[in-house]
Amino acid sequence: MARPRISVFIATSLDGFIATEAGGIDWLSTVEDEHGEDYGYGAFIADIDAVVMGRKTFDMVAGFDPWPFGDKRVIVLSHRDLGPAPEGVERHEGDLALLVARLGEDGVRRVYLDGGETIRQGLAEDLVDDMTLSRVPVMLGKGRPLFGPEVPYGRWQLLGSRHYPTGLVQATYRQLD
Repeated sequence: MARPRISVFIATSLDGFIATEAGGIDWLSTVEDEHGEDYGYGAFIADIDAVVMGRKTFDMVAGFDPWPFGDKRVIVLSHRDLGPAPEGVERHEGDLALLVARLGEDGVRRVYLDGGETIRQGLAEDLVDDMTLSRVPVMLGKGRPLFGPEVPYGRWQLLGSRHYPTGLVQATYRQLD
């Protein structure tokens, strides 16, 4: 079976953080659009077969109403029990590459990789095929970074970029072989 395509779709502050030190993402509201602009997320998620996220991300989104992933298959990387979880959420304990291989065997074509630690792990294991990065015009000063020292050197090709009236700038890249 073919390995599924692994995609990242995430917003960062101008200084590269995905959350405050306490894990807050309230600063994302600075780019909420009065016309309901979703910055391409709807089209992106429609093309996703499964979502793989870390435990911290799951703990944050588990309380969202409505559940942001609809009926998509969601796998949470965690060593601990998830407790009450939305229908269809699975827990995976172990190697990310093995999970990706299993998803390929299950016929999954495209995976949305979400959460800072999980994205960094995917990059470190050379599993990420493309990234859509949205820069929000906010400086946090400190917080939880998207990238860290475990992310290896890699070359990426810009596929496209777009700016929005809210100040958000979005760029999509694919990894070069």
